Amino acid sequence: MDHDVASDYGSDFSPEEEIILSALLHQQAPVPPPNDPSLILGGIQDDESPVGARIRRTYNWRQHVRGNRRTSSKTQAPCLAVEVADDGSDPANVESLESRTGRSRQERSVSVEAPVDIPPGPIELEVPDLRSPLERFRTKPKKPLSVTDLISPSWCELQYWFTLTKHGRKRRTPAMKQGSAVHKTLEEEVHRTVAVTITTKEDAWGLRIWNVIQGLRTLRETGMTRELEVWGILDGLVVNGVIDELSHTCPDPELEATERDPTDTPPTLPADQKSITDFLSPHNSRTLTQANFGAPGQPPPEPPEPSPNVYITDIKTRATRSVPKAASFRPTLMQLMLYNRLLSNMAADGIDTGILFPRYDLRANEPFTDAFIAQMSGMFSSDSVPPSSSSSSSSSEADTLSLLLAHNSLNSLWSLLTHELRLTFPLGATSVGRVLKAEYRHASDGQIMGSKTLRMDDALLDAYMAEGLRWWRGERHAVGVCLEEAYKCGSCEFAEECGWRKGKIEEAMEKARLGRGGGMKKGMSAV
Repeated sequence: MDHDVASDYGSDFSPEEEIILSALLHQQAPVPPPNDPSLILGGIQDDESPVGARIRRTYNWRQHVRGNRRTSSKTQAPCLAVEVADDGSDPANVESLESRTGRSRQERSVSVEAPVDIPPGPIELEVPDLRSPLERFRTKPKKPLSVTDLISPSWCELQYWFTLTKHGRKRRTPAMKQGSAVHKTLEEEVHRTVAVTITTKEDAWGLRIWNVIQGLRTLRETGMTRELEVWGILDGLVVNGVIDELSHTCPDPELEATERDPTDTPPTLPADQKSITDFLSPHNSRTLTQANFGAPGQPPPEPPEPSPNVYITDIKTRATRSVPKAASFRPTLMQLMLYNRLLSNMAADGIDTGILFPRYDLRANEPFTDAFIAQMSGMFSSDSVPPSSSSSSSSSEADTLSLLLAHNSLNSLWSLLTHELRLTFPLGATSVGRVLKAEYRHASDGQIMGSKTLRMDDALLDAYMAEGLRWWRGERHAVGVCLEEAYKCGSCEFAEECGWRKGKIEEAMEKARLGRGGGMKKGMSAV
């Protein structure tokens, strides 16, 4: 018996229109475009394979890291909203939303989602990812934590959370690209880049370690080096970063003279006390004008004598010709202190390579390739080494082949690095200066606009790290900025979708409403 598939109410479509509607309901799902690879950019703190060594303008080496990241895209079938009559008729009777004209208002209808071309098998529902940020973004095989990872949340945790979940890492803005150009120019004053072909991870890491060795030699011979990579293990987690500048010149001798005994631990501050404000008081931090140029109208003093200690400088570029204050300076403050901690640990031979190398999945005893050794030994040709050079370091650099053959693995080369660290920091961590400097340059021309000097504060860094790692380990949720720092939201790309920001706006409006209500009640009672 034939089944009548027509609706009891008739159809509002002509036969031609029904054919068109049927085609629309069964058309293939469009394939979304792939993710834009330009959204994912790399840097040396992202553990990407180096592509070149940098040779000091007088025979020093440094590396530069570049790499690629692959992105993937998933195709998801779209859904088309339709309505199915709930009148006992055949379920094959499906009408579009527009076909409701003429139906009785008492007709009951149920709205459903009709997916197109659902593949066979069970339907998997999207489940929220409850893993901690550390598990999601910085657990093997993903890269370890970087200094950037630990410092960026000090500006706004929620902003960095959005950055990780949406982009995987911080995207390079035009301002950041301008800053990179300034850093490149400064680095080329000390090093020149020579391409090195890398075929294994072990060779790549050999290049990184070798360039740190040469950076330490540059520091000892010239009193300054730039772009020195450092590693450390903090609270059981591998962390790496790149220090902009190291020198033997103390940036603020007067501030260093007031340095208290580092073994004296200050009392713990109350939870509601803003220690950052106190720490950045004029007594503890100074601007470039105060520290280096003396009183207005007077000539600058003579540069200080070189010190046996090694001092850290972080170079920041800004689009405005001003030095940041208060909360805007917090990330740089913590970054400098974290660099001090990492460098001090390296100077004290405090890095366990049994943790470091496995984290990067390296074969620590695997010999370097012959091609790598040949390239490295050919770096210092006769035109690379000045004829007048007669120092012990230059002779060592001229004998690179012998050095690499004698240290032909990561474990062996690390032992050479340990030796160079002892020469550079004879007193271990005590040789690392506790006066830190942030130097600000304009992004357009690199002109120095000012600087801040400050003292290392271990207790402040410990408190910051403990609270920050609680978020990374998923022990607490990310928090946004306080009302006093709401100006940060104006430049945040995630402001419109930030629930924290909206909640703070509602909170401020509620406080204002209650304040007005309280004022009215007082006025009425006074009458």
